[in-house]
Amino acid sequence: MAVLLLAVSLSPAACRNGGAAGDHTATVANDGPAVLLHAGSRTIPIRVELALTEKDRERGLMFRNHLDPDAGMLFVFPREEPLTFWMKNTLIPLDMLFIGTDHRVVGIVENATPETETPRRVAGKSQYVLELAGGVSGRLGITAGSLVELRGMPPDVR
Repeated sequence: MAVLLLAVSLSPAACRNGGAAGDHTATVANDGPAVLLHAGSRTIPIRVELALTEKDRERGLMFRNHLDPDAGMLFVFPREEPLTFWMKNTLIPLDMLFIGTDHRVVGIVENATPETETPRRVAGKSQYVLELAGGVSGRLGITAGSLVELRGMPPDVR
């Protein structure tokens, strides 16, 4: 998968494996980084692998053949800006949640087709992109405007 920082640079991106998301409360099985997705009265924990560096963001979830529904990859960018992703070398369909500095979902690309170079973006600026297994965001009821909490993150991730 690849990430295009509009008007900045072109770099590949990808994603990670994890567990199963359902009607969970806000508990996370391990002490690693997690994202809590708020959907109505539910809070759904997602175990995340972090893509903090350009190299991590270039690789992302490429070449993975499975992603559990309670896992994902959180791409963290230095600042909020328009972001574009693609699915080159990504073998599984993904949902991409574009998240602003206010930790609200700006927009969602659902079920992005694997192994394509079609640009995927949403209107507006994002600082984070959370990639989930294809179809998970719809099943969980995550929509634009949903609140996202970051837990267990390194100090430089706000």
